[in-house]
Amino acid sequence: MKALMLAAGLGRRLFGDDNHEPPKALLRFEGQTLLERHIELLQAHNIEELVLIVGHEKDMLLDEAHSVSHPGFVRSIENPRYREGPILSLACGAEVLRSGSDVMFMDADVLYHPLLLEKLIVSPHRNSFLLDREFQSDDDPVKLCLNDGVVVDFGKQVDAPHDIVGEWPGFMKMEPRIATRLMDVADAIIERGEIEGAYERAMREVLLSEPPGTFCHDDVTGIPWVEIDFPSDLEKATSKVFPRIGDYLAEITIKEVGTS
Repeated sequence: MKALMLAAGLGRRLFGDDNHEPPKALLRFEGQTLLERHIELLQAHNIEELVLIVGHEKDMLLDEAHSVSHPGFVRSIENPRYREGPILSLACGAEVLRSGSDVMFMDADVLYHPLLLEKLIVSPHRNSFLLDREFQSDDDPVKLCLNDGVVVDFGKQVDAPHDIVGEWPGFMKMEPRIATRLMDVADAIIERGEIEGAYERAMREVLLSEPPGTFCHDDVTGIPWVEIDFPSDLEKATSKVFPRIGDYLAEITIKEVGTS
């Protein structure tokens, strides 16, 4: 399995339009960047390679990536149009999405307990979204909807009938056919000139075009995580989520000891 990570953006909502701040993937928590955390976990689970889509301050990102990874593990693809829209960054991953390999898609700006990503990596489902059933609807989250246990809709705006809705933490995995289909849809969106807006609409289009049951989900409710888009997210990451990650590890250990 290959990992495809989008890390090209400016981080406008966090830093503003004309910032010279490091990419969000270089945010540090107790001395370790988000990127190092991602790489450490991917390597531990024998992911074949990480393909990093870069743009804003790309040299800073690549210096960090190569300093914390095994030789040859990280490969970069530049999006020269990174200021224009995230769908263009997704399309830069064409080589990966059309490689014939299973692909794990990742947002770079997420702080999380390792168990969150581990659940996706070891999941028996080849096409799977992560799902957190605890979320605040006023935060404008990317939603995943289930009806009778089947994934039926995805995105910020959803309209399919459903009985469960949760937030998507920004990670999914795909078998080769679905990965190729996602690339085809992204290409079509770009050819229509619709480059503004979220890349998730390409994923939604693929989901809705496939037979029910093609996509599954892995529930990560209760596992600490946060996507860092706004200053309030960074504050939450620092004051709540990062401390909770350590506490959650302790809780799991106590439960395992209690049941052994």
